Amino acid sequence: MLESNIEKILGNDGVIAFVTDTVWGLGCLPSSQKAVKRIYEIKKRESQKPLILMSHDIYPLLHYVEPIPKAGHLLMKKHFPGALTLVLKKSKNTPDYITSGLDTVGIRAPDNETFRRICKGYVLATTSANLSHQPSAKTYEQTLENLDGLADLVIPDYGHPAKGLESTVAGIFDDEIKIFRQGAVIL
Repeated sequence: MLESNIEKILGNDGVIAFVTDTVWGLGCLPSSQKAVKRIYEIKKRESQKPLILMSHDIYPLLHYVEPIPKAGHLLMKKHFPGALTLVLKKSKNTPDYITSGLDTVGIRAPDNETFRRICKGYVLATTSANLSHQPSAKTYEQTLENLDGLADLVIPDYGHPAKGLESTVAGIFDDEIKIFRQGAVIL
């Protein structure tokens, strides 16, 4: 029942809020420019800040990036699924409206059972479930408080809570690793 409701909402340019292994997220289908625009409006997010792509597994995300350098494969093998966002060269399949016109995109496969269940079969364009410049939501209650009446659906964590520390964001460029944000994963 929940899965069919999620499918219906996402298929109608909807926006959902969900738990991950780190903090709560807000997302939509990357093919829906209308829903991506809503995420920016909901969060009052600056247009030059890109969204990232998440899925239940790494394989659906590979469609959105260029071939991954060796250093990226090593990091994915060690930390996916998990609290690492990898910034890679995007492929032609990644819309500019997700990346704010940048030639890179962040990808992540969270290690949370509820997230994997709700996101199975989807890639979501995502960001944290909070208003811009506010702390990230760490609980279902905080997410409801932040997004009440704004997201089309806030999905409970079903006993699999977020740990509360944001993901580490690291870029891979010519097999060099650049850390943009230190978070839960130490590189």
